[in-house]
Amino acid sequence: MNKQLPKKIAVLMGGPGSERNVSLATAAGVSKALRSLGIEIVDVDVRDENFELPPGIDLAFDCIHGTFGEDGQLQKILEGRGVSYTGDDAEGSRIAFDKILSKEKFREHNVVTPEWEVIDAGQKPKMSAPLVVKPARQGSTVGIMIVKNENELDGALKEAAKYDRKLLIEKFVSGRELTIGILGDQALPILEIIPKGGFYDFNTKYPFLNPQAGASAEHVCPAKIDPGLTQKIQELALAAFRALGLVVYGRVDVLLTEAGEPFVLEVNTIPGMTETSLLPEAAAAAGITYVNLCRRIMELSRAREDRTEQ
Repeated sequence: MNKQLPKKIAVLMGGPGSERNVSLATAAGVSKALRSLGIEIVDVDVRDENFELPPGIDLAFDCIHGTFGEDGQLQKILEGRGVSYTGDDAEGSRIAFDKILSKEKFREHNVVTPEWEVIDAGQKPKMSAPLVVKPARQGSTVGIMIVKNENELDGALKEAAKYDRKLLIEKFVSGRELTIGILGDQALPILEIIPKGGFYDFNTKYPFLNPQAGASAEHVCPAKIDPGLTQKIQELALAAFRALGLVVYGRVDVLLTEAGEPFVLEVNTIPGMTETSLLPEAAAAAGITYVNLCRRIMELSRAREDRTEQ
C-alpha cells in the first residue's frame, strides 16, 4: 500500500443541515473509492457538534455539504481536536460560505461578479427587478429566490428572510450556466449545464439551485466555448477561488452572457461528490478518475496543513 495514504479515515457524512441526503450520497461514493485503495474506513454520521470519532483516525474526510460541514464550524471543531481533515481551513470555509463576505472579497480582488447590495430582513433593495434574493449564510440551494418583476419582490424577501437576517440582493444575469472545478492550482474543464428545452429565461435555475442537476438538464463537458474564452473563464474561476483564500478544492459557478462576459456567482468548498455530480464529471473530462479525485483531495489537504504548520 502507498505509504503516503492515511491508514484509517473517518468519512464524515450527513450533518444537521438541509443538504443531508446529498451528503449521504456523496459519502457513499467517497467511502467506496477510499476502500478500493485499501484504506480502513469508518463512516461517521454527524448530527451535531458532539459527534464521536473512533480512536486512531489519521484523517477526517468531510462530505457534509452546506450548514455545519461547509461553513467553518466542523473545521474549527476538528482543529480543536487536533484531527487532520480534507478541504479548506475554517476561515476560508467561513468566507466562501457567506455570500456577502464572498462578494466583498471578489470586489477587493477585482473578480467580475453581478452587481449587488446588502439589506437587512424587512428592508427594500435599491436595485430594481430582475433580481436574485439570497440569504447570506445558507447552503447554496436554500432560500434563493429569482424575482422577475417588482410585484414578486415582497414575497421573495419574506421567504429569504426565513433563513437569514442579512440578505444579498444580486442583479439577475441571463446567460449560459457554467461550473468550473478547481483542484489546487488546476482549473478543470468547464462544464455547461443546459436546461432541458435549451433556452434561457427567468425560470432557468442557476446551477447551484440544483446541485445534482439531474433530470432537468444535460451537461456538456468540456463546454463548447472557444479556447481563448475558455482560458479566460478558467483563470477567472481560479482568481475567485484564491480571492477567498482557498487552496484545496471547490467548484466555481459562473454565468456567461450572450456578449461573452463571464460573471462569478459563488464558490462551493464541499461540492457534491456522488458518482454523477458535477465535480467528478469535470475531473473525468480531465482524465482524473473518481478514485484519483479522492486521492488528490487528500494530497492537497495535507499540503494545506503542512503549509499552516510551517
